[in-house]
Amino acid sequence: MDHLWTPWRMAYIRGEKKPAEGCIFCQLAAADDDRSQVIARSQWVYVTLNLYPYNNGHLMIIPYEHVDTPEKLPAETLTDLALTTNRALAALRRAYNPPAFNLGANLGAAAGAGIAEHYHFHIVPRWPGDTNFMTIISQTRVIPDSLDHIYHDLKAAWDSLSPPDETGSP
Repeated sequence: MDHLWTPWRMAYIRGEKKPAEGCIFCQLAAADDDRSQVIARSQWVYVTLNLYPYNNGHLMIIPYEHVDTPEKLPAETLTDLALTTNRALAALRRAYNPPAFNLGANLGAAAGAGIAEHYHFHIVPRWPGDTNFMTIISQTRVIPDSLDHIYHDLKAAWDSLSPPDETGSP
């Protein structure tokens, strides 16, 4: 029999389950980066790991502004989000060399947004043959690394990128 080991889930399983007070993304915006696994911050958005990832290195880019749809964001935030997405792709390529990505957002609970009240954008690295974009066996996904290790890998990759040029490209 094969075993699927996901030791990082034990903290969640054993942890006290209390409903969040306020917006978790607004709380993350104000939290210490290492403890909250915020990889990078720019003027209008920040980058963090998804605590319930579809795949190794699943990132989210989150505006500081608390809105439920990108239509309510100012142009400078949307521009920053796009440029930060490019930098996140470069960091993921450097750290894990994925050959493909899924990019997108779920707008509203009916579309699958777990936190529908605060817009956020997903970046999911993909590899040939992975099955982690959808749950296929007993509601289980396999993430081959701990979130702490993924955080440190991606933080180091992000920090090693050259500063963006005048167009914002990494």
